[in-house]
Amino acid sequence: MTASPSPSFLNAGPDPGTNPGTDPGSVIRRLSELIRPVTFAREQTLPVLEPLAPLLADGALTRGSLLRVCGIGATSLALSLMAAGSRDGSWSAVIGLPELGLVAAAEHGLVLDRLALIDAPPTRRSAELIAAVLDGVDLVLLDARMMLSGAESRRIAARLRERGSVLIMVEPVCSMAPVIALSQTSRTRTSTARTSMSQAAGGWSPDVVLTVAGSQWQGLGEGHGTLRRRRVRIDAVGRGRAARPRQLEVLLPADQGSVDVID
Repeated sequence: MTASPSPSFLNAGPDPGTNPGTDPGSVIRRLSELIRPVTFAREQTLPVLEPLAPLLADGALTRGSLLRVCGIGATSLALSLMAAGSRDGSWSAVIGLPELGLVAAAEHGLVLDRLALIDAPPTRRSAELIAAVLDGVDLVLLDARMMLSGAESRRIAARLRERGSVLIMVEPVCSMAPVIALSQTSRTRTSTARTSMSQAAGGWSPDVVLTVAGSQWQGLGEGHGTLRRRRVRIDAVGRGRAARPRQLEVLLPADQGSVDVID
């Protein structure tokens, strides 16, 4: 996939006192200017790529929801979840995740003209910046390593529901993957999953937790060739209508990038 990279780099700065142009307030104002011409659709869901739809109760991302994605390949999965909405006209933003490259974002299907990359701000300003970005951006990808207090997390969750954005927290290594004993009763299984979800998310209460539980690269021959695709298993568990555990195997990335079903 080719793209004309023109994303917006918004620097929240390591120290807002050293440069008035890089403080979170400045970032927020510049982001507002960028997205002002866009009229957001107010459907209750945002689309996802068809191969990923079985992971979600509505087959789409529910506005106002919080997702946690963890495991090796979590960033790829999160980007793929955002791709359809980005193509459909939504703005997306990435807060933190300095290792994320534009090539990867484009290959996973994000429209770079509507992508804002925002440096992680100082810890004391993190909640302010996240809440402000949620005011104007439909799809927000957040580095789960950013430290927030429990009170700050709850305020952001309330803002998320009010504004109808979707917040996806990415954690490259699962701190505590949801443990679900399939032999338990449905009620006990759901309770166990919810407890694990809350513990795993560091005080957050995600609506859906997606865990990349298995990963196998393919494409190398006997000492030659290139890595072309990766077969992954994704486990999903959530709350409410998403409480039923789900499991899916896909190619992420597939031969042509993005994500594809396994034949």
